[in-house]
Amino acid sequence: MELAGRVAVVTGGGRGIGRAIALAFARHGAAGVVVGYQGNHAAAEATLAELHEAGCEALALAGDIVDPATARRLARLAVERWGRLDAWVNNVGVTADGPFLRMPEARWRRVLDTNLEGTRHGCNAALEIMFRQRSGAIVNVTSVVGLIGNAGQANYAASKAAIVGLTRALAVDFGRRGVRINAVAPGYIETDLTENLDARAKEALLGRVPLGRFGRAEDVAELVAFLCSDRAAYITGSTFVVDGGLTTGLRLEP
Repeated sequence: MELAGRVAVVTGGGRGIGRAIALAFARHGAAGVVVGYQGNHAAAEATLAELHEAGCEALALAGDIVDPATARRLARLAVERWGRLDAWVNNVGVTADGPFLRMPEARWRRVLDTNLEGTRHGCNAALEIMFRQRSGAIVNVTSVVGLIGNAGQANYAASKAAIVGLTRALAVDFGRRGVRINAVAPGYIETDLTENLDARAKEALLGRVPLGRFGRAEDVAELVAFLCSDRAAYITGSTFVVDGGLTTGLRLEP
């Protein structure tokens, strides 16, 4: 129960990796979790039910993280209910792929505004509280695409690479206030997207992963829980890759 008594906010916590992170906090003893989500009320309610079943108090708040007021409301909700904020996970992310030379400005801005600016807003809201507490942990969810690039994803890669830089800079700025800030970079994780891939495309993707399988959301969630615990008390400013070896450059034998 290494997170016993802790209070966390997870943006994009209604489903996928965010949901798995929220549930990981519950498994490790968190006293309360605030689930931020945008529009899928049914998914958010299902996540709340699972958190309650696990014995963790939980609240949900809808809103677009592009609006800094959403992040402030999430932080305020945690403090008003539990009187503190110990962990914040910036998990919200979107893609809008396309050729760089023909990418509409709106598509570029949508991805940068959600992924990078949304992360900035979350960090800002969390740090205003953690700075005064002189304690806390922030985890920013980036992507291996931000580290190695990917065809047709210049906007996504740029946003996720920038999150790595933001993480490092904030870790330097706030370390002496007792706040740790790290990032995790998932690779191919089992989601609705990978479930819908045809067999040939899935085989091609798996061929690039030395461990020979897609990751599970829980693989990412357990790392995030660790980074928010006292076991990671001397870790800050780092980016942890969760990709089954994808970015090592190794390949499976056919």
